[in-house]
Amino acid sequence: MTAKRWWMGVSAAVLAAGVLAGCARSETGGAGEAEDGGPLAVSMALTQVGEIPAKDNAVEKLLEEYTETELDIQWIPQSAYDEKVSVMMASKEMPKIIKLNYVPLVINAIRSGDFWEIGPYLPEYPNLSAQDEQHYKNISVEGKIYGVPLFRDMGRATFNYRKDWLDKLGLDIPTNPDEWYEAQKAFVTGDPDGNGKDDTYGWMLDKQYNTGISALLTRLAVANGSVNKWGIVDGKMTPDFTQPEFFEVLSMFRRMYEEKLINQDFAVLDGSEVGLKFDAGTAGFGNSVAGALKSQHERLTKADPDAVVDNSGFIGPDGIRLAGEPGHNGFLAIPKSSVKTEDELKRILAFLDDMMNEDAANLLVRGIKDVHYADTDDGKTEITDFDAFQLEVKPYRDNLLYVEGYNTKPLKDTPQGEKGTRMAKENLQYAVPNEALTLTSAMYSERGNELETMIGDAMTKYIMGEIDEAGWQKEIENWRKAGGDEVIREFQESYDSIHK
Repeated sequence: MTAKRWWMGVSAAVLAAGVLAGCARSETGGAGEAEDGGPLAVSMALTQVGEIPAKDNAVEKLLEEYTETELDIQWIPQSAYDEKVSVMMASKEMPKIIKLNYVPLVINAIRSGDFWEIGPYLPEYPNLSAQDEQHYKNISVEGKIYGVPLFRDMGRATFNYRKDWLDKLGLDIPTNPDEWYEAQKAFVTGDPDGNGKDDTYGWMLDKQYNTGISALLTRLAVANGSVNKWGIVDGKMTPDFTQPEFFEVLSMFRRMYEEKLINQDFAVLDGSEVGLKFDAGTAGFGNSVAGALKSQHERLTKADPDAVVDNSGFIGPDGIRLAGEPGHNGFLAIPKSSVKTEDELKRILAFLDDMMNEDAANLLVRGIKDVHYADTDDGKTEITDFDAFQLEVKPYRDNLLYVEGYNTKPLKDTPQGEKGTRMAKENLQYAVPNEALTLTSAMYSERGNELETMIGDAMTKYIMGEIDEAGWQKEIENWRKAGGDEVIREFQESYDSIHK
């Protein structure tokens, strides 16, 4: 279903209200224009990024000009953000726009009716409704939309690899567990760095190999055909670790561990240590994201000028399949306590939409022309003062609405930088969503962390040979009895209620 079709799935009555919103907007002539014809006053609570920008700085003044608004931004330190937002919500003293994180406290406030449901209005705002529907689904509560996501790429999952090592060993990019095993063995025993020692690895695991949205085990299992954490299999909500495609990858790591083809200390090794090993030329594969290719290449070639780093999406028997990421860095919500009427809601939405028009979009992702960036002869743009950009533009970019490449010219970069940016966009089509990302389960809320630790520890035991396949199946049964079956049932009910 396309974004447009999804937006059109609302009631005729609400659509009619949306059409009226569009009419009202065209009559006033300015998206952010107030009822008296002056700039619309917009207060916002955002996360502090770096130093707090000076009031009325050039970037903020231009944003106000482009959106016909007067902005009043409260910058809150990241470390105190959720606590401060909690106090605001409890007191009902909130600005007109507040950045929220998708956490239980916020979800409960949404269920209590503290924020406007904006989904039915979105079709009337061309920039907001032009973005992929999955961004909005990933911040939905019980299938409804209560904010505009701070858009981030969902198809970022890639791995870096030493192309010079693959070429030297006559190998192609692996596409299944058997090929991953063969490449791993070649990287360990084939002396790809030419120093006469078996002192290199392909993959190196760390203690978070099976946790979080970028877990290597999850990414490889999804490429091999598994669901992404949770998915629908034969019409039923299913956790990934019950899938044969997942077990095949788990068993691949068990074989590598048994044959000492992966580092034996992975259960206690910090992820940053693995990154340093790649930088030092010890590892040939690196779990990464598309946009990191440039920095990875630059770090490694400082130590080894002859190294060649490339990257790829995770490929499996059915081609590229990527573990999709949430696609947001929080979302901008509109409290009912500060925006009292539907008319004002529409004006605030118009302001958010205008933020993605070409002039404002360029401001937020590139800065001010001939101050932070310049146009190039080949129709691109390049950042000319990166330090000033980080200080003066980044606080707004990281908190407000933008999509790299949407209403902006391409950024001129190194070949690795441009490939990383391009892949993050192109790979969206291969992203497999986590179907339980916004579902509810009382048992998961109560015991989710405990259950995830239980099954995660079992994965490590299996890889390290402490349990066999029968033991692994027993661990799954234990997980089910400890509350896992209840989580499955509740996620299924939540999914069915949304998709009925």
